[in-house]
Amino acid sequence: MTTLAPQSSTRHRPTPLGGFSGAFLRLELRRMLRNRRTMIFTLVIPPLFFVIFGLQSDFRTQSFGTGNVTGYVMVSMAVYGALLATTSGGAMVAIERAQGWSRQLRLTPLRPVAYIATKVTVAMVLGLVSVSAVFLVGAVVGAHLTPVAWVSCFLLAWLTSVVFAAFGLFVGYLLPSENVMQLLGPVLAALSFAGGLFIPLHGWFGTVSKVFPTYGVATLARIPFGDTSTGSIVLAVLNVAVWAAVFVGGSAMLFRRDTAR
Repeated sequence: MTTLAPQSSTRHRPTPLGGFSGAFLRLELRRMLRNRRTMIFTLVIPPLFFVIFGLQSDFRTQSFGTGNVTGYVMVSMAVYGALLATTSGGAMVAIERAQGWSRQLRLTPLRPVAYIATKVTVAMVLGLVSVSAVFLVGAVVGAHLTPVAWVSCFLLAWLTSVVFAAFGLFVGYLLPSENVMQLLGPVLAALSFAGGLFIPLHGWFGTVSKVFPTYGVATLARIPFGDTSTGSIVLAVLNVAVWAAVFVGGSAMLFRRDTAR
């Protein structure tokens, strides 16, 4: 006669890394890279915007900090591309919710934090691809930065976009799938303007901009240009840390609520 006690006692046994799996991560990467719409947002739109706005007039001959204006626009568009890519990657969870995929995951040992870490990692890969595309175009068409600035701006534009990978997850769990993708474009554009990513803000606009998550990302990515004070850097780091914590915590809470139904 068999008993069910050993089975029930092992069902809730903690798994290493909360169930984080390399196989699941590879599966998620393949699924994301096959999404044509996402890849267009990642590879086409950011470099196109850079070419449109970064090659106007004599931007290539005008200096700005340690580089030229074209280089400054390149970094701004790279940040915007990273935001588009990481947010879109995270928000794809809305479609998975509609298909019942997230509820199926509840039957596995995967914990909310591990699931969010996997999704954020996939979104960051997309962000890396987008930033690389913009910087490659910039190198070809005349963006000038010092060697240190090339590397620093690249890494900062990419790494700080982790905030928006978590933001995409948060929005994906907050809104139904039929609405989330339509709202992301206008919302990100508005946040980019409000946070001073596209144009420098002054006066009370500049003061208000510091509360938006795009402010921290834009400020940190532009540090190598030398136009940022120490106080602004500290505020930007705090901005990124706070918003990342808010979006990650909110995503974990909404994941638990969604899979508990």
